[in-house]
Amino acid sequence: MNSNLEKDILSRRTFAIISHPDAGKTTITEKLLLFGGAIRDAGTVKGKKTGKFATSDWMEIEKQRGISVTSSVMQFDYNGSRVNILDTPGHQDFSEDTYRTLMAVDSAVMVVDAAKGIEAQTLKLFKVCKMRGIPIFTFINKLDRQGKEPLELIEELEEVLGINAYPMNWPIGMGKEFLGIYDRYNKRIEQFRTDEAERFLPIDDNGELAVEHPMKVTSYYSQAMDDILLLDEAGNAYSEEKIRRGELTPVFFGSALTNFGVQTFLETYLQFAPTPQPRITEDEQFIDPVEHDEFSGFIFKIQANMNPAHRDRIAFVRIVSGKFERGMNMTLSRTGKSFKVTQSTQFLADDRETVDEAVAGDIIGLYDTGTYQIGDTVVGGKKTFQFEKLPQFTPELFVRVTAKNVMKSKQFHKGILQLVQEGAIQYYKTLHTEEVILGAVGQLQFEVFEHRMNNEYNLEVKMEPIGSKIARWIENEEDVKESMSSGRSMLVKDRFDNLVFLFENEFAMRWFADKNENIKLYSLL
Repeated sequence: MNSNLEKDILSRRTFAIISHPDAGKTTITEKLLLFGGAIRDAGTVKGKKTGKFATSDWMEIEKQRGISVTSSVMQFDYNGSRVNILDTPGHQDFSEDTYRTLMAVDSAVMVVDAAKGIEAQTLKLFKVCKMRGIPIFTFINKLDRQGKEPLELIEELEEVLGINAYPMNWPIGMGKEFLGIYDRYNKRIEQFRTDEAERFLPIDDNGELAVEHPMKVTSYYSQAMDDILLLDEAGNAYSEEKIRRGELTPVFFGSALTNFGVQTFLETYLQFAPTPQPRITEDEQFIDPVEHDEFSGFIFKIQANMNPAHRDRIAFVRIVSGKFERGMNMTLSRTGKSFKVTQSTQFLADDRETVDEAVAGDIIGLYDTGTYQIGDTVVGGKKTFQFEKLPQFTPELFVRVTAKNVMKSKQFHKGILQLVQEGAIQYYKTLHTEEVILGAVGQLQFEVFEHRMNNEYNLEVKMEPIGSKIARWIENEEDVKESMSSGRSMLVKDRFDNLVFLFENEFAMRWFADKNENIKLYSLL
């Protein structure tokens, strides 16, 4: 590999931001983009005369509800690094999309609300990161409001999440009495709400403020100094190795809304965040970004109608190795078919531009005409292989769906199949009548589906809830008889024509298993 390409790859930092809804994830994303020069003002994409919606929340329903239900991809340069941020859905009903997004990053930034501490969705996403050994950096947000005591927050991080924490900085006061942060790593104090020239104050060899300052006589400063003494003596030791292994999380305090502590966090993060990491194939080979010369990548997301005027679909590719060049030939490992890539894009939320070159660590979008599936591997060389499978969740809620206007049947099926390809909802059909049944992990996914069919395909749908079901696939389909299907164990086909039983409840599934011992059932995640 030539030295310039290796240098480019090693400059990449690709991470996802995870949090519970309302912890400030989208706000901190915007502030990072602001420092990277990608936007000039929070809520507005550079050069666009748009309304002040969050830059990363581009879908209409997100603007109406103020929530993130898609994973946006944003890229900017800062201090010699090229940063790829994946802003994941904040709503728990979209945890499957988030789960897959976490397969495409090398580290994660966990945003925690100082008043609420660790919340349910944060815990769930953290467990995914821990399972994959992803290094986690923590930003404790909203210090400009009254919250829990800092030591209590650190204790909660360690006890609830089961990870050691190392505070890189420490708050001096909180809420209305928030004076700033004591930066342990950079050995300085950063003042809150002050002129740029006076923002940083030096500390001496004893760790005390090296200049006379009114802050010195406050109880908040004394308390912070006592806490830091305790952390120095009894806290965890700093270890870059443990950070890399995901065993120690560096903790930063700040306020994303007031843009305080975000730049310090970004600069420190870029020093310690991992470069693009190897990925494992299904036959357990490691594809190293630097050692493997040929281009390779995998599709972790498909998004329909990012531009509703063109009815387009974009397949998001995480580049694992080598270099992408527009016009290159690529092979889809699943089918063995080769094709020339002439249309490719990179993102700032919905603001896209054609990309001519990209390297390992980057996320690019390929225009999709129905060719790709989530989890597909694409390679540039002659030798094909398949990266390990991406997770798919077993749906728990189901609805029967029909078009209100029967004359729009063709449009109805086209719209459904395009949205189903994104992976948030799953498609089933009854065996003979071919009625459409959709399955999802959460109710909001159905609401988003209905909204998008209406807005993007100009089609009203009728959705009839059929309640919770237990979906189970079948290992030995050849032994299944249609007579096994009943009201309590409905036999349907998924979009790949695999047979699936939808059981009414646990009792119905156990009863079926007792009666049909030869049928081997299995679930997805």
